[in-house]
Amino acid sequence: MKEFIKKIPVINKIAQFLYHRFILRIPRFTTSKNYWEERYHSGGTSGAGSYGDAAIYKAEILNNFVKENKINSVIEFGCGDGNQLKLAEYPSYTGFDVSDTAVTLCKQTFNDDKTKSFKKVEQYSGEKADLCLSLDVIYHLIEDEIFNNYMDKLFASASKYVIIYSSNTDNQQDLQANHVKHRKFSDWVEANRSDWVLKEHTPNPLPIYKGDLEKYSVDFHIYESI
Repeated sequence: MKEFIKKIPVINKIAQFLYHRFILRIPRFTTSKNYWEERYHSGGTSGAGSYGDAAIYKAEILNNFVKENKINSVIEFGCGDGNQLKLAEYPSYTGFDVSDTAVTLCKQTFNDDKTKSFKKVEQYSGEKADLCLSLDVIYHLIEDEIFNNYMDKLFASASKYVIIYSSNTDNQQDLQANHVKHRKFSDWVEANRSDWVLKEHTPNPLPIYKGDLEKYSVDFHIYESI
């Protein structure tokens, strides 16, 4: 029956919506910040993208990049619950998040790791790093003002590279989760940061991220300062 339902697009989308809303008990959306604070505070996680095969895939790409490009410092905006970070190999790392609970969780998890520090986004005070990361965040920035501020901070904080792992489209899915809004962030970069160029685009090989006609694939986009 499960496989049969998957083969019927409309039923599959409705089933996914009901599963996420009532089985996983994802919080009701009010604002991006409130949503993630409530989610972590109630015992929720950063999501499937930070666990299992997806986490391993991301770690391999990022760790190789850091090593090959001799990256000494990394800043991440949207560190979440820190599960993805457990696989990271960074010389120095600072993670920011909008959720107080997420920051507390990360501090507890990496309490003995002196190479890592965590702060609330409001505590950001102009820090810069060789590489800035945005992993599975942009398509969760619902409000336009929040999105624009986030992108400004992301690129202003990087001295050499910015790596974004996200969907890159303005097309939205039917019955999409209320904490998801796909954005074609490459248009924002082209319009606002002419001092950065796309160095590499790596399509995601994991089938879990393939939507209808692959419009919603979550890929790596690596930008370099010029």
